[in-house]
Amino acid sequence: MARRLALLKTWLREALGSDDIAVAPASSDASFRRYFRVRHGTHSYIAMDAPPEQEDTSAFVRIAELLARHGLNVPQVVARDAAQGFLLLSDLGDIHYLARLDAAHADSLYADAMDALVRMQGIPPDELTTIPPYDETLLMREMALFRDWYLRRHRGLALSSAQEQALGGVYLQLAQAALSQPRVFVHRDYHSRNLMVTPHDNPGILDFQDAVYGPVTYDLVSLLRDCYVDWPREQVEGWALDYLQRAQQAGLLSCLAADQWLRWFDWMGVQRHLKAAGIFARLNHRDAKPGYLADIPRTLGYVREVAQRYEALTPLLDFIPEGAA
Repeated sequence: MARRLALLKTWLREALGSDDIAVAPASSDASFRRYFRVRHGTHSYIAMDAPPEQEDTSAFVRIAELLARHGLNVPQVVARDAAQGFLLLSDLGDIHYLARLDAAHADSLYADAMDALVRMQGIPPDELTTIPPYDETLLMREMALFRDWYLRRHRGLALSSAQEQALGGVYLQLAQAALSQPRVFVHRDYHSRNLMVTPHDNPGILDFQDAVYGPVTYDLVSLLRDCYVDWPREQVEGWALDYLQRAQQAGLLSCLAADQWLRWFDWMGVQRHLKAAGIFARLNHRDAKPGYLADIPRTLGYVREVAQRYEALTPLLDFIPEGAA
């Protein structure tokens, strides 16, 4: 860590052509990336430290350029050293959506985020040829994290062959439901910790380097059934239907019944939240990052709530007791 920081500071002095810089931690995330706020005179930047043996900055640069071309508010790449895994980016501020999402601000913040999502999902498919597909293999691999890291490692459960079969059957139905949806650009982590409140072109959008080409409801689920924020079901469904109308007006979706849209939304959320619970458990047990464990009850609470309303998903209730942590 100390060696990487020293290398970063040396590179920043070269990139900015000055020794007059101040570097302070800005944030870290669930990956190996770290972020620093860099002050240089009256200017503020964000430096990304992405160890090249574990992270690839080329996807970030490529997708940042794509999103910027379509009018999205994303960091501009000021300087880059791919060999060392360093990026110097424009600074979108330090106010995350998570800090402002309350009853007084939620409608306007989500409206901005949904407008931006319409623009993202409107990117023509012929511009997405370098983005990997969100295919059945990836969907199933993600859900396996729930079994491997949450059930087996975190809770210490030894699953019987019948339990494995039941879980696998639900996984397959969830994957098939996702693959039945129209495909669009998928940010993959479009939630309150990756959206910044900005004075112009709100929101600022971060952490898009893992984008895929996949189901139309995925990012909306990430936004409205955020693992870090809890809203009443009726309110969430109202926002989800608002987005359906926006997407149809933009020509992204043809005529689609509200109940079909909400079913897609619900089932996509179960897939995402099973994955998220597995990732949170893995962050604790493999990466020594226990802070995400507190988000597991909320995340699996979403799964329980949805599974109780769809017969095909009720087998999941056997693996997720009420209040599971």
